[in-house]
Amino acid sequence: MKITRSFKIQSLILAAALSTGLGFVSPVSAQERYYILDTNTKELTALGSLGGYTYARGINDAGQVVGTSQTAAGNFHAFITGPNGVGMRDLGTLDGDFSEAHGINKAGQVVGWSDTAGVTHSFITGPNGVGMRDLGTLGGNYSQAYGINDVGQVVGWSSTASGAEHAFITGPNGGSMRDLGTLGGLDSLATGINDTGQVVGESRAVGGIFHAFITGPNGEGMTDLGTLGGNYSQAYGINDVGQVVGWSITASGAEHAFITGPNGGSMRDLGTLGGLDSLANGINDTGQVVGESRAVGGIFHAFITGPNGEGMTDLNSLVGLPAETILHRALDINNAGQVIVLATPFVPGIPEPRTYALMLAGLILVGLMAGRKRLPA
Repeated sequence: MKITRSFKIQSLILAAALSTGLGFVSPVSAQERYYILDTNTKELTALGSLGGYTYARGINDAGQVVGTSQTAAGNFHAFITGPNGVGMRDLGTLDGDFSEAHGINKAGQVVGWSDTAGVTHSFITGPNGVGMRDLGTLGGNYSQAYGINDVGQVVGWSSTASGAEHAFITGPNGGSMRDLGTLGGLDSLATGINDTGQVVGESRAVGGIFHAFITGPNGEGMTDLGTLGGNYSQAYGINDVGQVVGWSITASGAEHAFITGPNGGSMRDLGTLGGLDSLANGINDTGQVVGESRAVGGIFHAFITGPNGEGMTDLNSLVGLPAETILHRALDINNAGQVIVLATPFVPGIPEPRTYALMLAGLILVGLMAGRKRLPA
């Protein structure tokens, strides 16, 4: 594995990086912006902020977006928007300075994590993001929530009493938290859930290698999804028929986006936009997949596929953008065809934001580890 692509937690790294005020990242990162791209009308809607930089993470079928945004006071707080990304409301925290939202269901219940009494705990809100409730842990100190389905079952990971980090699922409306176990190794992490309660994520298998997994309904059982020929895979999203997306190392050592058949059936390579690597972040119920891929020239571009993952189209070809600006990443898609995208200024010869983030990660990792637990990946 060349790079651990836990992009769904990259906001934690970038938020800390921005708060340090390191000047050498500001020329690029300060100009990045998140949008909703309507693939039907080809229109871009810019997302607002709580006062500073914004990171968008999830979208429901009404176009309500969640993520984290810097407040006027300089802290990063979870947010929810109105339908179609209009407006932005601060969801606050459990009892600290930081919170981040990652998942939202059709009722507008939001899940993520927040500082509380010096540690990070998962949270769930009521409909339309009202109220924030601590989901607790599996017996350890930390937990983080990533996904929620329409009955309010929440998934993520938590430290256990033994110090391991295990995937969890809750009951409806954020009920009691249950340990999903692992594929035979020490750790696991759940990233997505559909309306039958099938859960996906990654787990250490026997031998210590992380593989993508899927469970049965209501989180029962855990099945190894395998890889595209390499020794590593991660799952990031699942739709209501059980098609799973993520990325895997191939037999050649490249990192490619994948989609499975229904109920986690055979894994299929989605290819790339002409470069070496790709990653799938989200899927809707028709099987349209979004993510990012290196294009010719090596720069990451946002992509979308057709139904059932057929074909891969550069989202930059669908919209008119300012000169030297690219849609760098697609993070999620809803059933209306609305996609969360990150638009990034690109000047030839200047490293793209991913490169800055990786440079900064080494500098800030010690500080992050001191303040909150890192994900098992």
